[in-house]
Amino acid sequence: MRRVQYLGTHYAAFYAFTFGWSFRATGSENVPKSGPVLLVSNHQSLMDPPLVGLAANRPLTYLARHDLWKNPWLGRLISLYGAVPIDRGFGKDGLQTVLRLLEEDRAVLMFPEGERTTDGTISPLKPGVSLLVKRLKCPIVPVGIAGAFEAWPRNRKRPHFDPLLSRSRGRSIAIAFGKAIGPEHWVGADRESIVHDLDTAIADAFQMAKRIRRKERG
Repeated sequence: MRRVQYLGTHYAAFYAFTFGWSFRATGSENVPKSGPVLLVSNHQSLMDPPLVGLAANRPLTYLARHDLWKNPWLGRLISLYGAVPIDRGFGKDGLQTVLRLLEEDRAVLMFPEGERTTDGTISPLKPGVSLLVKRLKCPIVPVGIAGAFEAWPRNRKRPHFDPLLSRSRGRSIAIAFGKAIGPEHWVGADRESIVHDLDTAIADAFQMAKRIRRKERG
């Protein structure tokens, strides 16, 4: 039943994002179809987890603040999409949770900025992500999300739409997956180098996503 529910909401999300925000995606072939993989993405809106999951063509597990489960309806919905509760921040418990999930051969999505952007740009990554990378034995796939901030900035209760069948208002959404990076890439690297490389890879994917977005028309 859970599988049926997931597939039902998956296809519903596909049509909702395609017709509601002119959704486009590229690079899904860079996400391994099986085995453990960590996806690291910029964070633009509350829509980001289902957007990335939809584009990845593989069920994802992602980390969410434990207090989101205080709302029973929301808790059931995000659990259906593979959300796992953690405390805010990227401390020891969060690191251990990610490693445990990867040991179960899951595809784990995380947002190393730690919170949604306030202005649409990529915020500095949390330094704790380097501790995780040093312990990984699986590939890392950088993800770029473009347009979700314009569609639903954090200071709005409801999103703006950018319908496919009407003139674009600059709120269309796109996802891009960069090339997978093997864990051997950072053998012997220091924290600053790891954070810099991840930031660059996510920024490159972000620029790719911006290029494929449906363009605003005057």
